[in-house]
Amino acid sequence: MAVKTLDGEEVEGLNLDLAPADVDELEAARVFFAAPCNFFYASQSLDQLPEPRGIELAFAGRSNVGKSSLVNAITGQNTLARASNTPGRTRQLNFFDLSGRLVLVDMPGYGYAQAEKKVKEDWQGLMFNYLRGRPNLARVALLMDGRIEVKDSDLAVMKLLDKAAVTFQIVMTKADGLKPGALARKTEELTALARKHAAGFPTILVTSARTGMGIPEARAAFAALAPAISQG
Repeated sequence: MAVKTLDGEEVEGLNLDLAPADVDELEAARVFFAAPCNFFYASQSLDQLPEPRGIELAFAGRSNVGKSSLVNAITGQNTLARASNTPGRTRQLNFFDLSGRLVLVDMPGYGYAQAEKKVKEDWQGLMFNYLRGRPNLARVALLMDGRIEVKDSDLAVMKLLDKAAVTFQIVMTKADGLKPGALARKTEELTALARKHAAGFPTILVTSARTGMGIPEARAAFAALAPAISQG
């Protein structure tokens, strides 16, 4: 069966169970993320973390995977999260408050080989310690570029999240860069990978911030966190 993207392209072979199909659910999620969302804090060390002010959804992934672009796409604010011009330069956790409903956390990219070793160790240490010790962290959106292979650093983060019992959901980014057959195969590969991990959410999200593909479904998946957690 074909899935039609927002730009009208039909993609054959994708499992429709990967994304919610309920129109009302998608519209509710659109409204949820249309609320004002503002940057309120940046942290470069664990002792600088803000006091918890709500449920947190963190965006993690390798450098240049498209974290800032995804945050901007789901909130509809093109300049909310700013990507560094140089991969590996972002070294802090950036916190955004979605009208008191959800806190979005844009994390430093990991795995960038050209960063200085000491700098890389410092910011990756911050990231890993945040993931292990943040009690109000509901889920990690673990972004992976659909055009490239899964890296050892991705596997290491998944292992860490398993150990910390922090649920993560794989989000394929830049899916518009794949032809339909390759996209279907990559979707199957990442779904199988997620299901091998105790902390892995069993379905993945397939997105393109450039075309809007999968963005409504990502909003629905993330908006569901707030009521689900708040109701206990």
